[in-house]
Amino acid sequence: MGRFEGRVALITGGARGQGRSHAVALAREGADIATCDRAAQIATVGYPLATPEDLEETQRLVEKEGRRCLTAQLDVRDAEALQLFADHSVAELGRVDVCIANAGISSAGVAIDEMTNDEWGDMIGTDLTGVFHTIRAVAPHMKRQGSGRIVATSSMLGRQGCGYMAHYCAAKWGVIGLVKSAAMELAPFGITVNAVAPGNINTTMVVNDAMVRNLSGGKPGATFEDVLPVLGALHVLPRPLLEPAEVTNAVLFLLSDEASAMTGAVLDVSAGNSSRNSA
Repeated sequence: MGRFEGRVALITGGARGQGRSHAVALAREGADIATCDRAAQIATVGYPLATPEDLEETQRLVEKEGRRCLTAQLDVRDAEALQLFADHSVAELGRVDVCIANAGISSAGVAIDEMTNDEWGDMIGTDLTGVFHTIRAVAPHMKRQGSGRIVATSSMLGRQGCGYMAHYCAAKWGVIGLVKSAAMELAPFGITVNAVAPGNINTTMVVNDAMVRNLSGGKPGATFEDVLPVLGALHVLPRPLLEPAEVTNAVLFLLSDEASAMTGAVLDVSAGNSSRNSA
């Protein structure tokens, strides 16, 4: 039996990348999965977002592990749609034991004085408000059960500033404050709330042409291989990219019984980037 046998997990941003990795790993450990994703482009994001076909592939991979999988195409900025999905998931699967507020976007190379309202709003709405909507959607169900585990995705940039990414940093710092506050509120109900802070992960959010243009200063003909040293300089360990499964390992620990005494914590999976933090 797996660590999550008989449990139900709700995951946002599950169509690919870290979200898919979390979903498949939880299914392998015995959990049924409910996952949603916008699965459509946002105009202010410079790389291709997930597609409905990606979401279908996640469902196929979960079901291949012998577990049930509910999916929905929705935007976490839509509080009503997310609440309906959480309620429907509980009605269909019986409960929600663990939740991963993972949906997120990124963009770089945007100066504060040139940033549009849409660029700011899309980032904060997805990466911070979407986490709030997710926690709010599952909390009543977990309260009634008297137990639950919630993990939100922050970032190594949720602990430091970064020029030309003020909107992303603001959102990811906000996630940490939200997690710590929710942990205090939900502790009396047997619910833990923690965060992971990943570094550069080998997903489309990092590995894309927009990132190459930004990190190379727009150098003609630059490739992703050319900017790997820039990414590597952000880590301490000599690894410019980490794999989604390495974040999943940390997430599964925080969701497991082994982490029952941890709440309001931030677990760094950043190849040592956190060693540069002041605390």
